[in-house]
Amino acid sequence: MGIVDKKNLKVAVSDAETADRSVPLSEIAFRTIRQKILRGEIAPGEKLRIEVLQREHSLSSSPLREALNRLVAEGLVTSDDHRGFRAANMSASDLNDITSYRLVIEPAAVAQSVVNGTDEWEGHVVAAFHRLERVDAKVAQNQNEMNDEWTQRHKDFHMALVSAASSSRIVAACSSLFDHAERYRRFSLMNRTKPRNTAAEHRQLMEAAVGRQAELAAALLKEHIQLTAQNVLEIQLPKAGR
Repeated sequence: MGIVDKKNLKVAVSDAETADRSVPLSEIAFRTIRQKILRGEIAPGEKLRIEVLQREHSLSSSPLREALNRLVAEGLVTSDDHRGFRAANMSASDLNDITSYRLVIEPAAVAQSVVNGTDEWEGHVVAAFHRLERVDAKVAQNQNEMNDEWTQRHKDFHMALVSAASSSRIVAACSSLFDHAERYRRFSLMNRTKPRNTAAEHRQLMEAAVGRQAELAAALLKEHIQLTAQNVLEIQLPKAGR
């Protein structure tokens, strides 16, 4: 069984505590375990043993159980009385479910943003795009690189696009769905053989958004999401853990 990297985990906990010592221990554990699941550092189906996590986090069982139960509610961890906690498995049906929901929510959100967005929103979109563009060249040199900076800037750009949507719940749903899809994108990045020009896709999205072309921006985002799912489905997904 792969376990959470002790050195990296302690650094993450230390950094979080340094940034804000008022953050509850359960929140620190939640953020750290969640991030490692999304990155693929905790494998799909991997058992999350409380006693192991206690040693790795230097925490008691209560904050860890609270963190794991929150991850269960989010769908990133599963639980039952007999088998305990596990990282959620990955499957074609799950990806299709995530994708179907994204295709409903995210294009609608970007269309709303294009209509509602102020000059400040427009500047936010352009700035997020340029921050992403600056790291695109580095990632393009190594398509298998697990680049956390690119991942964060990628999400920042997508969230900037939808940030002027009329409903805060829609924006929150976009954020959650993006994170669930990120597990699959990471897996695809490590295993795909066909190149993909995501930089050009992102530029088209930015230009449609700031050009106030709501229908075009929605259509481009749909295509962007569908291509991600298509690339993943062409690869054999990891088998369920035992």
